[in-house]
Amino acid sequence: MAQLYIAYAVIYGFVLIAGICIGSFLNVLIYRIPEKLNFAKGRSFCPACGHELKAIDLVPVVSFLFLRGKCRYCGNKISFRYPLIELLGGALALCSVCRFGLTWQAAVVFACSCILLVIAFIDIDTMEIPNGLVLALLLLALVSLIWFRNITWLSALIGMAEISLPMVLMNLIIKDSFGGGDIKLCAACGLMLGWQQMLAAALIALITGGIYGAYLLIAKKKGKKDHFAFGPFLSLGIIMALFAGTILIDSYLSIFNLA
Repeated sequence: MAQLYIAYAVIYGFVLIAGICIGSFLNVLIYRIPEKLNFAKGRSFCPACGHELKAIDLVPVVSFLFLRGKCRYCGNKISFRYPLIELLGGALALCSVCRFGLTWQAAVVFACSCILLVIAFIDIDTMEIPNGLVLALLLLALVSLIWFRNITWLSALIGMAEISLPMVLMNLIIKDSFGGGDIKLCAACGLMLGWQQMLAAALIALITGGIYGAYLLIAKKKGKKDHFAFGPFLSLGIIMALFAGTILIDSYLSIFNLA
């Protein structure tokens, strides 16, 4: 029994470390995609001074702590967001394996979650959602539909339209109610989640986004006609639906004795 626990600890430890390392690459994507830089080639560099970073500067989380959150070469502060995203990558990897086991489904869910994490932070920085990332999600949705067959094609097609189509109609009534990237994101992920789980994802996004919007108004950081990035809240809702959509739906229905 002790050997089994050790084996599990080794496996989960490896998954966590691998996820943290992938999280480091997500930082590269978040910075380079909006800047239209090649993220597949070229050494990492300090955004402040442009100095090329050495391997010792790039150890996920550890380098940030060792350097006390400052660039070794220019002394400028390194955003705490870098180790945060690395840790989130590790957490997502661990959650994927804990929820789905060491399976291809876990790998697909982890990949989707990573893309959604990148989308969230790029949207925070630029108020835009890159089409390439949405296309990647769409491809993963098709893979999931064909390979795993967790939902029917009818449910997938309804999920694709049930949130994105009302967003389009809302834009016709009130100009720029939602960004085009938000609409495309809902369509791609609705295809993956199906109509029930996409509803759960949208509900989470509306609640969390509404709370944040109310805070901005109360704190007078935004006006009634000002926009804020909705992508992070959609990403949060979709990630939660990927991991626990069925559980969330059943819990909601049980409140009203509908389950």
